[in-house]
Amino acid sequence: MVLQKVKKVPQRKCIACQERDSKKGLIRIVKNKEGEIFLDPTGRANGRGAYICRSSECLQKAIKSKALNRAFKMEVPDEVYEHLLVELKEYE
Repeated sequence: MVLQKVKKVPQRKCIACQERDSKKGLIRIVKNKEGEIFLDPTGRANGRGAYICRSSECLQKAIKSKALNRAFKMEVPDEVYEHLLVELKEYE
């Protein structure tokens, strides 16, 4: 009898609503070495990552609670939030 090893599904937590989901179910926001902040749909870009649900409500909640500021240990400019909202619309 051969036992097949069950592959673990990586879990991540949304920084806005604190819900846990599979890594693929959430979308990654990255801050790279140059300080640029952008959505990373592949989940493989270099840099510090924070995960968020694929909904603009969760991004709005993260903006209101300054969750990205805490995740990236910096003040995130409003233009970046606006850009992220526009980008996220493509993945909803």
